[in-house]
Amino acid sequence: MGKQKTYDTAVVQERAILVGVVTPGEKEAQTKEYLDELAFLVDTAGGKVEKVFTQKMLKPERATFVGTGKLEEIKAYVKSEEIDVVVFDDELSPSQLRNIDRELGVKVLDRSNLILDIFANRAQTAQAKTQVELAQLQYVLPRLTGMWTHLERQKGGIGMRGPGETQIESDRRIILNKISLLKERLRNIDRQNETQRKNRGQLIRVALVGYTNVGKSTIMNMLSKSEVFAENKLFATLDTTVRKVVIENLPFLLSDTVGFIRKLPHHLVECFKSTLDEVREADLLIHVVDVSHPNFEDQINTVNETLKDIGAIDKDMILVFNKIDAYVSPEVDDEEDDGKLTLEDFKKSWMSHDKVPVLFISATEKENLEEFKTLLYDKVKAAHVARYPYDSNLLY
Repeated sequence: MGKQKTYDTAVVQERAILVGVVTPGEKEAQTKEYLDELAFLVDTAGGKVEKVFTQKMLKPERATFVGTGKLEEIKAYVKSEEIDVVVFDDELSPSQLRNIDRELGVKVLDRSNLILDIFANRAQTAQAKTQVELAQLQYVLPRLTGMWTHLERQKGGIGMRGPGETQIESDRRIILNKISLLKERLRNIDRQNETQRKNRGQLIRVALVGYTNVGKSTIMNMLSKSEVFAENKLFATLDTTVRKVVIENLPFLLSDTVGFIRKLPHHLVECFKSTLDEVREADLLIHVVDVSHPNFEDQINTVNETLKDIGAIDKDMILVFNKIDAYVSPEVDDEEDDGKLTLEDFKKSWMSHDKVPVLFISATEKENLEEFKTLLYDKVKAAHVARYPYDSNLLY
């Protein structure tokens, strides 16, 4: 009897390189932050970043995104180091994708495609899966031509040009029909969700919002004592989760939503607007910020821009700075000081903002949670009294 063959079924981690362009209006530190975030996205998708390539340009090259010299440098590295995937930090046009793919001969992704891949892996409910599939088809549709470049390699064009074009048109028609069906399915899901929201009765609704990976799900678990999936990955939560929470004698509904991110593909934002209905229809927003992140202010601006896009920027809000246990004092330009901004100094600088209440907590270390719960109780009670001034069920 011959020796039985064994096969290694372990998933091999794909080796990746990142490519970014530094334009005149952009600081190198900002580009580095974008590329660090892109590296985190690659890690979330299961890859490993081996090297980062950047190029200073007035604007990205129309044909190949980067210059021909830089593309040659990337090609040489890809070949010598046996790289599996090249990831670009901005969305590539169909022609750029086709040209780069032809030149490098390995898998080429842009930021949009990478985010879609992560979303596809994270989607759990029918709604999230439908939204992701719709976004993927909308991404693929203008790039169909590049999928039929194998026909270009066949010589003796008689009889070949027609079938190629016919196949592309056939695929385009199939995809357009599928997009139409998915949109109708989403409309039906939206109607069901709207009915569910109406059936939740008179409870005040609170929504957790914030950049991705700031600790919203950890706060959700802490307040609702439920087990919502939370980990140190981007887009750990994709599906909106709603839980009933009671603080003292006051019940309310708390929802955890998908995290926001810079350069989120437009078609993905459009597809997920129905998921963000929980935010649009909330009475109170808890904007969670990762205070340990060096560029948290940019993240606050990104979240506010998204809230503005969906018409929710003027809602009553609490600003919660999370992860104070991981806070690192940034350098400040002050000759009279030691050059460090302590957490207490930082708190004072933000507490002076009178637009929204500000709190500083650590959800994992359970610091300042009672103060947080008290403020949340007061806010929910005020919203309840404003809506139901004669509600006898509320004890005072």
